[in-house]
Amino acid sequence: MTDVADTIRYRYDFLLPGGTERTFDLHLDRSSLALAPVDPAAPLPAWTELGCSQCDNCPLQQQAHPHCPIAANISDFVGFFSDAASYEEIDLRISTDERSYVKRTHMSEAVSSLLGIYMVTSGCPVMEKLRPMVRFHLPLATAEETTFRALAMYLVAQYFVSRSGGTPDWELANLPHIYQQVQIVNRGFTERLRQSVEQDASLNAVVRLDAFVGIILLSLNADMLDDIQRLFASYLPEGG
Repeated sequence: MTDVADTIRYRYDFLLPGGTERTFDLHLDRSSLALAPVDPAAPLPAWTELGCSQCDNCPLQQQAHPHCPIAANISDFVGFFSDAASYEEIDLRISTDERSYVKRTHMSEAVSSLLGIYMVTSGCPVMEKLRPMVRFHLPLATAEETTFRALAMYLVAQYFVSRSGGTPDWELANLPHIYQQVQIVNRGFTERLRQSVEQDASLNAVVRLDAFVGIILLSLNADMLDDIQRLFASYLPEGG
């Protein structure tokens, strides 16, 4: 059994109209940030197979990976929300070892926050570039908060690249490519989910994540970074 000290826990409690409750407990390895696997309640459905709407940029081979790692981890999760509508209002409580968050929100926002953790911790090689962000997960983040965290994560990564003897990308030249690849996964995964859901909450959760990716890409335009630059006035040369 995994030692509690070796794990990071995120607990999502959904209270749906009519009194239905569902809890999702996610346990991440503290070192690798990989999601601890959970045996599915039933055989994995066909839509989780790697070859089913496989993302165009997926590097995995079906012989070694018969199932999409993200799809395999969320099969029970998607099954529960398969008939949920995006506009449905719910009460959401998110708990970590340090604090809790409570919000009355629409189903798509709640599902999107939870789905984002699954997508970067399940073993998808493309999404692993975003894995450091999950260590400092900010539930229900705004687009501005997500953009700042994405930029900060990438620049911290470049510091460690430099410290390890590599060539850092201080100009963020490669960051658009990373998020363009994430967009391909988001859109491919949306097509995969179309085969498993009756309503649109899960689909729109991915669409919401993809919209944030688009905002990050737009923000990499120097003009759109001006608002963030103003926050660092005390660090800049006068008139900078």
